[in-house]
Amino acid sequence: MNAQDPLDTYIVTAPEQAVALLNPLRAQILAHLREPASASEVARAMNEAPQRINYHLKALEKAGLVRRTGTRQVRNLVEVLYTAIARSFVLSETLGFEPETVRRMKEEGSLAHLVHASDKLKRDALKLLERSETGGTVHSATLAATVRLASDSERQSFVQEYLEAVRRLTEKYGSASGNDADGAAFQLLAAVYPQIREGGQ
Repeated sequence: MNAQDPLDTYIVTAPEQAVALLNPLRAQILAHLREPASASEVARAMNEAPQRINYHLKALEKAGLVRRTGTRQVRNLVEVLYTAIARSFVLSETLGFEPETVRRMKEEGSLAHLVHASDKLKRDALKLLERSETGGTVHSATLAATVRLASDSERQSFVQEYLEAVRRLTEKYGSASGNDADGAAFQLLAAVYPQIREGGQ
């Protein structure tokens, strides 16, 4: 792993970093910086003004949540490339925030990750579709289901059991041999989110 590559997960222990993540726009910017990108690229992807994105990028850089990872010549300009230090961020229990603040930050971070995961799934599916059209065999599986959870405690229990079941499977069928060359690698994306009804409700 290259030293410049994002970590899979970063535990946020510094209050200034946690405060920086309170801004939903900054969480979205981080989701767009899992690969090196310039402020103008992120602005185009988010349909935002480059000046606004650049302002928040500076704040994220100051907080140590993004780093400069290179430059690129674009016409007569040299663009700075930024990368998030991690693909996902987890708040440490030692931060001492109010429970509602922690809940809101976790929700915003999860939603940003959901957007990134869905974008990646679309890109990967298109590439695999091209491969299958040229005669290649592509093994895949999908599962879509709706569950009805009546209370906060029931929702929390379901998510915990769901994550534990996925964790057990990935540990069982993960790189148990320690040899990346053994077998084919498959990507697993899992998500739980509220059902969107007709009319966006």
